[in-house]
Amino acid sequence: MAGPGERTEVVAWLMQGDPSVRWQTMRDVLGEPEAKWKKERQRVAQEGWGAELLRRRDPAGTWGGGIYSPKWISTTYTLLLLRELGLPPSTTAGAEGARLAVEGFLGPRSDGKFARRVAELDLCVSGMAVALLSYFKVRDGRTEELVEEILRRQMADGGWNCAYRRHEVQHSSMHTTINVLEGLAEYGRRAGAGPRTAVGEALGRGRDFLLQHRLFRSDKTGRVIREEFTKFSFPPRWHYDVLRALDHFRDVNAAVDPCLAEAIELVESRRGADGCWKIGLVHRGKEFFTLEKGRQPSRLNTLRALRVLRWWRG
Repeated sequence: MAGPGERTEVVAWLMQGDPSVRWQTMRDVLGEPEAKWKKERQRVAQEGWGAELLRRRDPAGTWGGGIYSPKWISTTYTLLLLRELGLPPSTTAGAEGARLAVEGFLGPRSDGKFARRVAELDLCVSGMAVALLSYFKVRDGRTEELVEEILRRQMADGGWNCAYRRHEVQHSSMHTTINVLEGLAEYGRRAGAGPRTAVGEALGRGRDFLLQHRLFRSDKTGRVIREEFTKFSFPPRWHYDVLRALDHFRDVNAAVDPCLAEAIELVESRRGADGCWKIGLVHRGKEFFTLEKGRQPSRLNTLRALRVLRWWRG
């Protein structure tokens, strides 16, 4: 049954959507047993958006003819989207694509220059690579090397910033931090890294960094850091926004913190009279096809908002 504030007609509308929306609605909004939503999840690879993305795979096993570019049809961004849609991790194309991606970023493990390439890799990309390797259950020692480098690069304020390779930085980036947090969370699930391990502690410090900013405000002036942070996109690509951050807190079942209250109010304020949420921001670039139109009621954002509110209300 739908919880408080989850209108029956809205949930019914979600269940009329793509398999990727239906299975997550069953699990995260309706709270149905695993046996039911797991069966629906298998359809992601067989029909709808997920199946269409799998059909766009190149003969070489990549997407869009590249590893990280062109955006947003490259191997990396296609696999990130498939992960967000809930493609079953056992899908062969996912694991093969993740291996090709890390091979493109870092080359063979046996190469003597491997450690240097790990250190030079953009931290956002490192977080993405860890997320994909972990989600698709690729047993690869390069994952651990990436995680170790990420842990070394955590800043004093608790977050991460890609820009450290270009110039000295004193403050973490919201964009980099969310990409790293999602990667470490995925790794922690697969590796069994609890809160008292190095990974668990890094995750906690990273979330504390976001909490210090109430997810979207300057810790010094209290002003909104960027208006884009208050507009909810899907797919988020590499971009940070409040709903993406809240969905991470929900995903790891973090403790409800008062510092999130204003962000929750922001999510509630974005709900339309029809009970749905829209795509508030579209990150322009190449696409194989459009999932949902901007500024229109969005099943993907409505699903994510509802499950965040469900988590918040406990």
